[in-house]
Amino acid sequence: MLNPVHLQTLVTVLRTGSFADAARDLGYTSSAVSQQIAALERSLKVTLFDRSARSITPTPAATLVADRCRDSLAALSVLEDDVAAVSSGRVGTLRIGSFPTASERILPTAFRHYIDASPEVSIRLDEAEPCELLLRLQEGSLDVALEFRYRLVPKCTVSGTRTITLLEEDLVLLVPAEHPAAQSADPTWDDFREATWIATRDGTDGAECLERLCAQAGYTPRIAFRTNDYDTVREFVSCGLGVALVPAMTLMGVGDSEQFRIVSLPGTEAMRSIHVLHRSEILNPVVPGFLDALRQAADELSGDRVHVPQ
Repeated sequence: MLNPVHLQTLVTVLRTGSFADAARDLGYTSSAVSQQIAALERSLKVTLFDRSARSITPTPAATLVADRCRDSLAALSVLEDDVAAVSSGRVGTLRIGSFPTASERILPTAFRHYIDASPEVSIRLDEAEPCELLLRLQEGSLDVALEFRYRLVPKCTVSGTRTITLLEEDLVLLVPAEHPAAQSADPTWDDFREATWIATRDGTDGAECLERLCAQAGYTPRIAFRTNDYDTVREFVSCGLGVALVPAMTLMGVGDSEQFRIVSLPGTEAMRSIHVLHRSEILNPVVPGFLDALRQAADELSGDRVHVPQ
């Protein structure tokens, strides 16, 4: 295999016309250039220059080799630049797993910040259930995964990953406007003992959190409707079909209406946190820049019921 450094030196000697001028151009000594050409001649088993006391004359073999290797040397130079760009995180592919609320509320702002800083990075987004996202993160088919955790429904840590908390949000009640608690100055969980509830699907963390909060108040919620779509939940409440416990982030840009009220209840257990997970050893150099973009997005979302943890 020919040494590309020696080939580059040959091309430079032909361009400049002498070993001395090539040495100045490449930052070598004349002796180093002479040694590289001699090594290339040994590899090729041909004479590349006819040497005299005052000049050198390229042989037809030298011209042939230089003509043939120029494109390859240019391709190697481009390859070096591309590898440097990938290793610095300027280019590459970022694979993200998320859940609907984060995709709607956090990722658009995070993507805007990230694309502004890294326009050549390709982004791939998939949505799935948290357990599937974490499995794919461990397997290496995702670079980062966004997940939620309810304070009353603890989750186990995932081996080989690191977790960063982006946001904490209150869990609030959506209550039909005609419900007595909608006008109360100091509502309590007991006010909803006889209520009909709209909850997320059975077995989800949201449904389990609701059941545990009601259990702390001494009753079991009477759940009549189940859906994981918070827009549907809001429509059901607006029609007076029941009350619902929802994360505050799902109500961003939504205030009290003629059909429903947003009710906050006392206590610190009604909380949900949003996390980003990545593998403990970051193998993809585009990941750190995206983590910074997520933090920026979280800062911009922070408000009364949604805040960045201290």
